[in-house]
Amino acid sequence: MLRNLSPEQLASVKNPVLRDYGQIYVKIADSFNEWVVQTGLELDKDLSEETETLLKRLQSKGALFRNEGKSIYVNQISPACVACQKGVGSVSLFISLMCHRDCYFCFNKNQDNYEQFSKHKRNYRDELDSLSHKGGKLVHLGLTGGEPLLHKMETVDFFQQAKAKFPKVYTRLYTSGDLLDEEILKELQKAQLDEIRFSIKVDDPHALQQDIFAKIALAKAFIPAVMVEMPVIPGTLDTMKDLLLKLDSIGIFGINLLEFCFPLNNTEVFMKKEFKVKNPAYRVLYDYWYAGGLPISRSEMECLQLLEFILDQKLTLGAQYCSLENKHTAQIYQQNHGQRVSKTLMFSNRDYFYKSAKVFGADIPKVLKVFKKLHNTNYIINEDYQFLEFHVEKIKDLAKLDIEIGISYNVMEKRDNESYLRELRLDVTSPKQFDLKSDI
Repeated sequence: MLRNLSPEQLASVKNPVLRDYGQIYVKIADSFNEWVVQTGLELDKDLSEETETLLKRLQSKGALFRNEGKSIYVNQISPACVACQKGVGSVSLFISLMCHRDCYFCFNKNQDNYEQFSKHKRNYRDELDSLSHKGGKLVHLGLTGGEPLLHKMETVDFFQQAKAKFPKVYTRLYTSGDLLDEEILKELQKAQLDEIRFSIKVDDPHALQQDIFAKIALAKAFIPAVMVEMPVIPGTLDTMKDLLLKLDSIGIFGINLLEFCFPLNNTEVFMKKEFKVKNPAYRVLYDYWYAGGLPISRSEMECLQLLEFILDQKLTLGAQYCSLENKHTAQIYQQNHGQRVSKTLMFSNRDYFYKSAKVFGADIPKVLKVFKKLHNTNYIINEDYQFLEFHVEKIKDLAKLDIEIGISYNVMEKRDNESYLRELRLDVTSPKQFDLKSDI
């Protein structure tokens, strides 16, 4: 069992050196929370207990938990979503970031070169050529935007080129559906598109939603897997339940229920709607690539309630809750997997961080005494912070010691073409509480 170094937990730490070291992460969390408040939004209260109750109920009813619970699904899930966990052999591209919609929760403005690609197109053919020349195995390829169907002919050509260069690649298209018609569906079918994902806006006029439902039904005649992917906005639970019933009656493959996020803009809208930021926002604070923003509180709970609704109503469509944390996983995997690191570090197959054990101050000689008897020399002593770092597997050798142990989370970063290991988090455990299989 691991304990997070919250201010409350830190106060109970007996080792003064560990307690001082832990203050580093408390201050980082405080700074992050202050930054959240400066955006104009508030942090909600911690809803972990309520969420845990829902998770246990879902598990008892047969929901399937993936990626350490960051992804939960029922009935079936797109293979592209499975590949997204590590991001290996999976790529998403866009022709442009142009869009005829202006959704207040869109995070495209956070992406690199937004100004350029909201007005100009990328050379997708060169990008596909580059992927082909690299020789890697491309298994999943998505086309997103903006709205790809603002460029209908280029969209069709994109998938034609993709299948020509990667005959076995599984392709998918993201679209609002507004610009879809039978003609373009026939062309996409010829281009062997495997999956299409529609977005539905719950605040759209009824007539517009009915039009999208008709297009979703039409797409089933041409595309093998028809899906919906949309954020679940807090306060829309009943509307979403009606939506699920409608989509199930159409017979689509499934729906991705995304955790709703604040995209760091349109603050006035989020404040007016009284949305609050999830607390804690991230399990491990870090600069993540995914531009989605900050998770909004209570979206997760409504996503879980919708999964439960599907199970209780015995609906047949697949549904996945895709948390913001789930979208971050591939980054950590790609930064850490296969790196050459110290023998004191262990790569965690649960969350893909490198982890090590640390003891502090007066506990160091106690541990060194045990290691000497066992002829274990695989450790590092840090004089500046007064800790002894060693492999987590060695915690079992310390069962007779009454000590506190820090579990360090680390990620590999590139700076000026050099690799550096950066510590992001420290949990606390003891030899008696620690379980290698469940904790690492």
